[in-house]
Amino acid sequence: MTRRPATLLAATLAALLCPAQALIVPLTGWTPVNGDANYWTDPSGACLMREERSGQAFPTFTSAEDARTFALKLQSSLGRSMRSVVTQPVDRAGAWGVLAAYDYQQAGVTYRISQLYLSDRGVLRTVTGSAAAKDAGACANEMRDFIRYLAN
Repeated sequence: MTRRPATLLAATLAALLCPAQALIVPLTGWTPVNGDANYWTDPSGACLMREERSGQAFPTFTSAEDARTFALKLQSSLGRSMRSVVTQPVDRAGAWGVLAAYDYQQAGVTYRISQLYLSDRGVLRTVTGSAAAKDAGACANEMRDFIRYLAN
């Protein structure tokens, strides 16, 4: 994964200082879709990331146990309609979020989804990455690492 240190630092600082702003994607070559900074795609178009704020109330998890309890409920809920569902708590600078990964099928194509659930001042905010399970290319691992370790 190639990242310019200055780009990564600027993106990290922007995300920490302005959490309500659009998603900052410090991945080389990724660009906003149609100028919308809430949707990003890699140069090949094989991977897509999006950020959404649902307006739905969502608690701020202050411990790994609270996040784990939600993760297990989410896994059960997603498992009713998705396949290969895995969830886990993730630490985001002292607050906790939940990372989910699952397979989603549409029009005969299976997509591998990575989705981060965060509380943004008590409101649900998700960062979702998707790529076709077949032929996803190198962008899929880079995208998943970003969602797992850097998105906040």
